[in-house]
Order: sequence, then structure tokens, then C-alpha cells
Amino acid sequence: MIYKRLSLNDIDEFKKAGVPREECKAELICLAAEYSEEIGLHKRPAVLICPGGGYDYVSDREGEPIAFALLASGIQCFVLKYTVQKAFPANLLEAAASMAYIKNHAEEYDVDLNHIFCMGFSAGGHLAATLSVHWNKSFVKDVLGLSDEHRPFGTLLAYPVIATDDTHQGSIDNLCRNGVSDELLKLISLDRQVDSDTPPAFIWHCADDGCVPVSNSLRYAEALNRNKISYSLHIYPEGGHGLALANHVTAKTKEQINKDCEDWVRLAVEWIYGRCGLPM
Repeated sequence: MIYKRLSLNDIDEFKKAGVPREECKAELICLAAEYSEEIGLHKRPAVLICPGGGYDYVSDREGEPIAFALLASGIQCFVLKYTVQKAFPANLLEAAASMAYIKNHAEEYDVDLNHIFCMGFSAGGHLAATLSVHWNKSFVKDVLGLSDEHRPFGTLLAYPVIATDDTHQGSIDNLCRNGVSDELLKLISLDRQVDSDTPPAFIWHCADDGCVPVSNSLRYAEALNRNKISYSLHIYPEGGHGLALANHVTAKTKEQINKDCEDWVRLAVEWIYGRCGLPM
């Protein structure tokens, strides 16, 4: 197995942003099945995972445990421990550079460079969706010197923050740390940014989520639908917020074990393989 822990400051794809080292604490954790002569090269799908935490911290429960679950299904994983408490678009640049790094190093990690996805949980879901709607904007492409190598092939969103109203206010406050404007609120209201260049999405949420209302996922799905973009939406009746794997592996309390919601992993893997046109 390949395990690498990289500072974003040290990868070429991020250096072009010109961010001072002391302002970027982000790390990219690379977890990939190693090449085996017996198995051969697979050119596997890959996922960049953005854990949640309200842009205030990065959840451990929604990082490496998710990666291990996906690795078991033959999906190479990269966990972004992004810098927290930074105003928009700091985290977006980190995510875009991470996606470009994965694509540029696809051979090293036995990754199919055409099948790289982005996944996010809660505020990390906002980050993953932000990359999906803003990947082609000049404030990303021009700053990092990218063309389209950072565009996700698809997006997987778990109980994501999407809107700037009826949402997790702490996440929005962190994105607006340098001041609020109507223009900024529009940019980070992701249901208002979906267009024909937005990748397809797999989305799951619990109807009784009291932290990030389910309306966030519904609004994103509706925006995809308006733009005739494929999506798979799964709403579970109960489960609250922050379930991660929804089993004993990531549960801090018994309430975070939910057999119905635990099935999201299987559905997500099937969606990934289906998008790639690969057998399971």
C-alpha cells in the first residue's frame, strides 16, 4: 500500500498560487493500493475526500476511515486536510491544486486520470461542490495556472452545506471572515452557481438533520436538474448530521450507528463504477 503525507506547500500544483507557507497548513494524505505483478495495473478510479468541520476544524471521522472503506472497493483515495478558518477562496485553491496533483501523478498511484472524483462531508461537502461549480473560473484557473486537470469527473456530497441561508451559519461565517458582500454570498451559494459545466453528483442527507437542513441537498439537486445534469439523490428519514460511515468504525455515540444510512457507501461505490463504465 502507498501512504504519503504531503504538505500542499511542497507540491508544484499549489506553488503557483503564491500563498505564504505560514498561511497554508493543508496536507494531502495519499492512500492507494500498490502495484502488484499478480493483479496488474488497473488504472483505478480515485476520490479526493474533503472532511467536514464547519471550516473550523477538519474531522478525522470523515477522512481516513472513509478512505479505507473506499479502498476496499478498489478506489484510490486522497484525503485533503485543508487549512481552516480561512476566507473564500483559500480552500478552493487547495482543493483544485490537490485534484491537479492527483491527475498529474496518476501513473504513480495507478489512477485513471479520466475518472477522478471529489467527495465532501458537511462543510467539506461545500468545498467539494465549490470545486465542482467554480473549477472553470478565472480566480481558480488563472491563479494556479491550470486548464481543466482539476475538474472532478463527478462529485459525492454527504449532508453538504450548499446555501448561505437555512444552513450551518458557522461555515458561512468562516468563508466570509474578510467581510461579507452580496457578490461573495452569491459565489458561495452553490445552488446558484450550477451550470452546464458542473459535474454529475451523488448526494445523500438525512431528513431530520438539525445542523445542515436537508433543503441544502434538495436545492443542489434541483439546480442540477434545471441544468439537465445527472444526479443520484438519497434522503434517509432519520440519522441527524455527521454520520460519516454510519457504523461503529466512525461512531462516537450509539446514535451515529444507523443501518439504513450505512448503505450509502455501497450506493456511492456503485455510482462511481457506473459513472466510469466499469464492472464491479
